[in-house]
Amino acid sequence: MKKKLVRRAGIVSVGMYMPPKVLTNFDLEKMVDTTDEWIRERTGVCERRLAVNGECQSDLSALASREALARVGWDPKDLDAIVVGTVTPDHIFPSSANMLAGKLGAIGTPSYDVLAACSGFMYALWQGIMTIESGRADKVLVVGSEIMNRIIDWDDRATCVLFGDGAGAVLLEAVEEPYGVMDIEIGSDGRYYDLLHMEAGGSTYPSSHESVEKDMHYLRMAGAEVYKLAVRKMTEVSKVLMERNNVKPEDISCFITHQANARISEATAKRLKLKPEQLYSNINRYGNTTSATIPTCIYEAEAEGRIKKGDCVLLASFGAGLTWAGILMRWAADPLPKYEENYAAMAMESLPEKLKPIRDWNRT
Repeated sequence: MKKKLVRRAGIVSVGMYMPPKVLTNFDLEKMVDTTDEWIRERTGVCERRLAVNGECQSDLSALASREALARVGWDPKDLDAIVVGTVTPDHIFPSSANMLAGKLGAIGTPSYDVLAACSGFMYALWQGIMTIESGRADKVLVVGSEIMNRIIDWDDRATCVLFGDGAGAVLLEAVEEPYGVMDIEIGSDGRYYDLLHMEAGGSTYPSSHESVEKDMHYLRMAGAEVYKLAVRKMTEVSKVLMERNNVKPEDISCFITHQANARISEATAKRLKLKPEQLYSNINRYGNTTSATIPTCIYEAEAEGRIKKGDCVLLASFGAGLTWAGILMRWAADPLPKYEENYAAMAMESLPEKLKPIRDWNRT
């Protein structure tokens, strides 16, 4: 029997940022041995976004966070915690969450990264939810943000067609029942670590001339095995949450999965006896943005009116590690105001007009 929570955490605002540079399947036809038809039929991806011109991962995070904060008028100085899910941080250390806190002007706010690959946002959200539920925090920023194009082998057509860059952010706050997060199911299995990994760059294989020459700093994936495990685990966690909370397929207003492959999402929804219109996806526009896929789907689903206050929303993810997670919630936010740049500037005076490298910040 579940323990009754003292407080419930709910998402009260969302933000999103996608770099303007678009890479289409037709562009990829000129780079590797592939076709638009092959990519669309096997993955569902039509185009993806790429960070260029010196954009770093914490820049993407800051822009998405700025929007989420501005839409509800929160001052970043009032945040009690910042948690970022990413596998492409600006640096091994300090954390990207530290960089983000500095760029937002959230001085003194505890901040840290969560590394759970494609489940990174869900793991980070889990951390934020528990912090709210415990009463240790009232306002938490959770971000999923990636620049995948810098760890992709652009000669490997099995992976380069899949991934893109982007960021999504949500704000958590304590809410009244029946709104907010109802239940969480989360886990991992390290026995399958080698199915999706980047071999070099850590302490096992430090960066060296040899590691670079052997292309050990690129993402590698056993696609067929990952496909089967992803469908199985996302189905399992979703069923556990639905059965434990007496939620029927028809009760779910919006089902959002990690955007690894359109066929994975569709197969998972079918196993849960959900209708196509209950599944939300944006993989056709952005590809697999790893930890950013679920928060950007949440953002767009809310903007399109697919998620409304009181709706039952089910989230499911799967990623390298192996890691997986499911979260069941009743949407807590009223319709959010449209983001306006001038409103953001007024709401967040501590944020510089333009994001600058850390060396240029005023640290006094």
